[in-house]
Amino acid sequence: MSFRSATTIAADVRSGTTTARAETEAAFAAIAARNSDLNAFTAVFESRALAQADALDADLAAGRPVGPLAGVPFAVKNLFDVEGVTTIVGSKIRREAAPATRDATAIRRLTAAGAVLVGALNMDEFAYGFVTENAHDGPTRNPHDLTRIAGGSSGGSAAAVAGGLVPLSLGSDTNGSIRIPASLCGVFGLKPTLGRLSRQGAFPFVESLDHIGPFARSVEDLALAYDLMQGPDPLDPLCRRPAEPAAPRLQAPRLQEGADGPLRVGVLGGWFAQGAFPEVLEALEIVADALQARRGVELPGAEIARAAAFCLTPAEASHLHLDDLKIRPMDYDPAVRDRLLAGALLPDGVAEAARRYRPIFRDAVAKVFEDFDILLAPASVCPAPGVGQTTMEMDGQQVSVRKNLGAYTQPISYIGLPVVTVPLNRPGKLPIGVQIIAPAWREDLALAAALRLEQAGVVAAHRPPGSVWGGF
Repeated sequence: MSFRSATTIAADVRSGTTTARAETEAAFAAIAARNSDLNAFTAVFESRALAQADALDADLAAGRPVGPLAGVPFAVKNLFDVEGVTTIVGSKIRREAAPATRDATAIRRLTAAGAVLVGALNMDEFAYGFVTENAHDGPTRNPHDLTRIAGGSSGGSAAAVAGGLVPLSLGSDTNGSIRIPASLCGVFGLKPTLGRLSRQGAFPFVESLDHIGPFARSVEDLALAYDLMQGPDPLDPLCRRPAEPAAPRLQAPRLQEGADGPLRVGVLGGWFAQGAFPEVLEALEIVADALQARRGVELPGAEIARAAAFCLTPAEASHLHLDDLKIRPMDYDPAVRDRLLAGALLPDGVAEAARRYRPIFRDAVAKVFEDFDILLAPASVCPAPGVGQTTMEMDGQQVSVRKNLGAYTQPISYIGLPVVTVPLNRPGKLPIGVQIIAPAWREDLALAAALRLEQAGVVAAHRPPGSVWGGF
């Protein structure tokens, strides 16, 4: 299976070097060969995908224009609506729901650009987790070591890209669910500003924290997919901002060097260093040196922001599930059920207090961004833990894997800032990612820094060792 980029595939399809059908069939062949090991896909849409591919090939043959992702296979976390398919959201209960009547906005925008949807991907039930060890569909395994997790809750989305099954995928991120699997699987992931991309047709988890975004094996692919999903959507009241394409601007000297000289880069310490494994801090230092980071800095109140996100998550999520929790509690993943029940018991004042801290923390972070263009932080506290591993050691203490993988991601999504997760180039070692955090609506800054790192060879998507599947 080729690990070609989405942009290369689309160029080859447009030039006639290959066809959309051939690329789609190759994706299905890769899924058939490897998904039994990875468990990334929960469904494939063969008839739909081949019909779309054939229509693209017919357009090309007739000289009609096709989009910038013509013939590129992609897949989506199974919380996105796909017309004619039941949106299961990693659950047992939702399997009885009626099929979706239309595609989610993000899917419609990518398919309008020529991308071919080939399937749906595994996840933590109702997006409530960081491990993708699904009680109903089984665990998604890390392509770099099948005994380790892919991260979550968008674990299938990251593993499918990292394992060479598709060049692009979509996930969602509430507390870190794009950034953590991107880090553990060694691919690029983008969590945009809250409200930048439409969430219409993506099953909600926590209304005030939910984001959607892409995974890719290159910054160019990541930026292209992101740009194609931008623009206001009347079906999502939060998504009102006009499109501001990033890809055409990434090479501009102003972004590569900063508006007033070298890009001002800060390295987050304090909370964002506590408990980090040594190799995680080493990765952060390597990225910081490559971007000529000016100095370390702390985000005042980051630990409070994380605590607030911890309170908001079960409080808001539980309201969506109260009826099913009363009638069918045993059909939930036990780990998810217990947290939802706990959220339902929280007094209303707890969630309200958690919301009240948001503008305070947002203002504190905005003050930090007066001195910096971007901020760097680890994406996860450690490389990928083992499948079934429940605890890990942080600062000499045994702590829960599920509760602590998102320690460095939750404070950032609490205020909806854009983040690109970049995979440090670590051949022969487990992947580790670094967060590039930008001010609101400045995804272009984070992507520009990621591109500079990629061009310098500091970060790169990891390819699994050939021994995992007996070679490529």
